[in-house]
Amino acid sequence: MPIHPTAIVDPGARVHATAEIGPYSVIGTDVEIGARTLLKGHVFMEGPAQIGDDNIFFPYSTVGVAPQDLKYKGERSSTHIGHRNTIREFVTIHRGTQGGGLLTSIGDDNLLMAYVHVAHDVRLGHHCVLSNAATLGGHVSVGDWAWIGASSGIHQFCRVGRHAIIGGYSVITQDVLPFSNTVTEREAKVFGANKVGLERRGFSAETIDGMHKAFRLLTRSGLNTTQAVECIRKEIAASPEVDELLEFIATSQRGFIK
Repeated sequence: MPIHPTAIVDPGARVHATAEIGPYSVIGTDVEIGARTLLKGHVFMEGPAQIGDDNIFFPYSTVGVAPQDLKYKGERSSTHIGHRNTIREFVTIHRGTQGGGLLTSIGDDNLLMAYVHVAHDVRLGHHCVLSNAATLGGHVSVGDWAWIGASSGIHQFCRVGRHAIIGGYSVITQDVLPFSNTVTEREAKVFGANKVGLERRGFSAETIDGMHKAFRLLTRSGLNTTQAVECIRKEIAASPEVDELLEFIATSQRGFIK
């Protein structure tokens, strides 16, 4: 395997023969790195960590270090990263804690731009884009195909639903509805369905129209949430996406952004 002579790789690390470790990188014990994964240089990894295949880590990214949580007492926890992710400069990814299942996980095909922070016990899905300096607090979950704008902060324990887009510089303190386009100014507001994103992902015109009507009932009808949900059930044709939206609302523990 190509390991630069200035890199330090612990004997307890397991690095695939086709992976590449760039200059001045430090790989700790109990780190597993998959096939064709590239560490460009100055990358720091601590275990336990499992890194999949075909990932690219840019300089000064940090993976699997201890969480910034005063409750953390050194318990053994880990970090899992899937396949084909791009981790840009100065990204920080912290391992899990006892209170969050001892695991921070990142799925497949994600782009984490420079200075993104992924805190302890985060669950990040697949095909997500986290723009520069986006911050995920502890225990945040992000669904597949979500897009989080630059310098946005997601509060601890919040959920971001699938196919949601969050505008830059947003401060998110409640759950973000799946399929929504959400931006915060002085307060967080939903501006309707994520129409462009859903079209790009191949959702049908009928599905997108149904989501548009559902968000109109939720945010512009003057109805409270219970009344709006009842109207959605009566007036909009059932679909897996509408069912997912309603289930997301029903299971929200922090409330959701309207």
